[in-house]
Amino acid sequence: MPKPTQIKGKIWLVDHDNIDTDMIFHNKHLHITKLEEMGPFTFGNLEGWTDFPKKVKTGDLVLAGENFGSGSSRQQAVDCFTSLGVPLIIGESFGAIYKRNAINAGMALMECPGLKESSLESGDEIDVDLVTGEIKCSAKSITLQGKPFSSVQMDIYQAGGLFEYGRSVG
Repeated sequence: MPKPTQIKGKIWLVDHDNIDTDMIFHNKHLHITKLEEMGPFTFGNLEGWTDFPKKVKTGDLVLAGENFGSGSSRQQAVDCFTSLGVPLIIGESFGAIYKRNAINAGMALMECPGLKESSLESGDEIDVDLVTGEIKCSAKSITLQGKPFSSVQMDIYQAGGLFEYGRSVG
């Protein structure tokens, strides 16, 4: 069954740049490898956001600033959002390793330069089209243009991750 290419949800605006993987998922929790156990530790090392896992609801979306997920490579920093039921992260830009890890895991990740200049706020509801890159907040009459998924990113996303994609074409 195909994954959705249009995603709607309430946003959490993490209005910071350069949030590294240690802020997303602290290194003291790296022993946790089961996806279902990762969620409670999301943003556990990001001041002002430690209660995020208790507040976020399945289907909520995360919007972030520039260079989200910079720093060391740790898959838990991607998977913790999946554990919480966050289907999409939109950022001004992403750390290269984080972006690759997220795409490889089949997570929906979209870049949207200029996101910070919008008047979007936590709690707003947006509609996102992964094919066109269009991001709309009807309540505020805001339309932003994110980077649409490439055909390869879409194939990996639809397969549920790079390994699943490899099985389907191999």
